[in-house]
Amino acid sequence: MILNIKNTSILQHRLMLLLSFALLLCLYSCKEGEGFNQAVSNDMTKPGQVSSVKVENYSGGAVITYDLPNSENLLYVLAEYKINDLVVRQTKSSYYTDTIRVEGFEKSQDYEVTLYAVSRADVKSDPLLVTVHPATPSYLATYPTVVMQRDFGGVNVRASNPDKKAIGVIVITTDQTTGRMLPVEQYYTEAADINFSVRGFDTLKRDFGVYITDRWGNISDTLIQNISPIYEVLVPKNRFSEYRLASDAPLGATGLGWNTTRLWDGITDDPGWHTDAGNGNPLQICTFNMGTMVKLSRYKLWERGEAYGNDYSYGHGNPKSWTLWGSAETAPRDVTLPVTSNPGDVVGDWVNLGNFDCPPPPSGNAPGQTTPLDLAAVKAGFEFNISLDAPRVRFIRLAVKNTWGNADFAHVMELSFWGNTN
Repeated sequence: MILNIKNTSILQHRLMLLLSFALLLCLYSCKEGEGFNQAVSNDMTKPGQVSSVKVENYSGGAVITYDLPNSENLLYVLAEYKINDLVVRQTKSSYYTDTIRVEGFEKSQDYEVTLYAVSRADVKSDPLLVTVHPATPSYLATYPTVVMQRDFGGVNVRASNPDKKAIGVIVITTDQTTGRMLPVEQYYTEAADINFSVRGFDTLKRDFGVYITDRWGNISDTLIQNISPIYEVLVPKNRFSEYRLASDAPLGATGLGWNTTRLWDGITDDPGWHTDAGNGNPLQICTFNMGTMVKLSRYKLWERGEAYGNDYSYGHGNPKSWTLWGSAETAPRDVTLPVTSNPGDVVGDWVNLGNFDCPPPPSGNAPGQTTPLDLAAVKAGFEFNISLDAPRVRFIRLAVKNTWGNADFAHVMELSFWGNTN
């Protein structure tokens, strides 16, 4: 259902969010004009207006093209416009160009933009009114595509953002203490295909809501659904056991305690699972039995970080991309796994549960130039969702395709799995 805007608790939150965005925009607008604010001339002659104006509308904005006035003292062109009922924006464009961009409009409708030519003495020309009619903003185009469905421990949200514009997908639910609908996830993205889950709830039915916002503080309606999350637990590791197959990569550094069972010893530091260098396998594989049938929801993988005075983060044998395979058979047979496959592909007794990539360093630095933020991410571990379409499985094969260090071996410190074991 669509949220009634008269719901005061959500309305208050939305207004607070909108006002916060407005304040940020005010600060942004001040910075955006930096370099144009100080008068640098004593010539108080009023510049002429821009002319021959043309408008090219696009999603949530417009590009205005014009001819500059014949004013030797011209410094920039200023556009003033309201993007919604609360926010007034200013955009400035240097006299070196003949275009100015206006954006952030709330709807697809007519808006008035006032253009001024401004001199080096900060003298404005007479105003020139221009009408723009932006196409539907991305946040409004995305909203009708939102789909919510029950997920393990919460709700899964999917949506389409074909323009790949920066938007926020805000998930709200009823706070048990106050009874108000409050945000539990603020997911910001420029991705065309949006798919994420919010977890941490019991299986009791509750209202979840989703609305879309953009970087200018515009907010869509709110979709509300009453959803009962799927039961989810941490899969007990005391039932795990190695299930070694002939195509598994040979182990390395076993004399130092590196072996497959280290993947579930509850220790995220050295030692872990480590394959032998130069083993010639196209995939670095290990296989184990979880000891129970599980409808998996997600898992967490810890890579090797700092150890013995060295930093292995985003390097060495840490996996960069890999595939997780599963089997529900009582005694699954060995098979040569393909290097490339798609989720859902079945090879022998094994099904592809997903292809995964390690997130890049949060700092954006190249591997080997890690920061404390990067080290903290490695230490915290990386979490990955498993598709709701994936079948129940008992056995797992981790097949590493390549590593951050382009090594001919791989190592992982720990694995944890969540799902429904009933």
